[in-house]
Amino acid sequence: METLRRSIIYTPKAPVRKGIYSQAVLVDRTMYISGQLGMDVSSGQLVEGGVTAQAKQALVNMGEILKAAGCDYTNVVKTTVLLADMSDFNSVNEVYKTFFSSNFPARAAYQVAALPRGGLVEIEAVAVLGPFSDS
Repeated sequence: METLRRSIIYTPKAPVRKGIYSQAVLVDRTMYISGQLGMDVSSGQLVEGGVTAQAKQALVNMGEILKAAGCDYTNVVKTTVLLADMSDFNSVNEVYKTFFSSNFPARAAYQVAALPRGGLVEIEAVAVLGPFSDS
C-alpha cells in the first residue's frame, strides 16, 4: 500500500490554540480545516457585531488557512456550519455567499447547544489542492 503524505498547515494570520489542535491537516491533496470561529487574530477575542460579523471573520480566517496551503475558496469542496441558533441561518447565508459564489461546496448546517468562547457560528471545511476541471 502506498504511503500517504500528511502535513500540518499553520499560519499566524488565523487563530489557533497552540498545542491542542491544528488549523488544518493536509493528507496528499485533501485538506481538513478545523472549525473557525469569528475571532480576531490580533485580540484573540470574538469580533463584535453579532452572527454576521462572526461568520465573516470565521470565513476570513479560513481564507488565511487556505492561502497558507496555496489555494483559495474555490478549492473548498465541503463545509459544516455550526450555529448557536438556527434562526441565524439566513444571516450566515448572506455572508457565506460573498465567499462562495459559484460551484458551491457541499454543506451541512447544525444548531448546537454551545460553541467555544460563546461564539455564534463556527465553520469547518474540506478542501482539495490543485486545479479543478469542472464538468
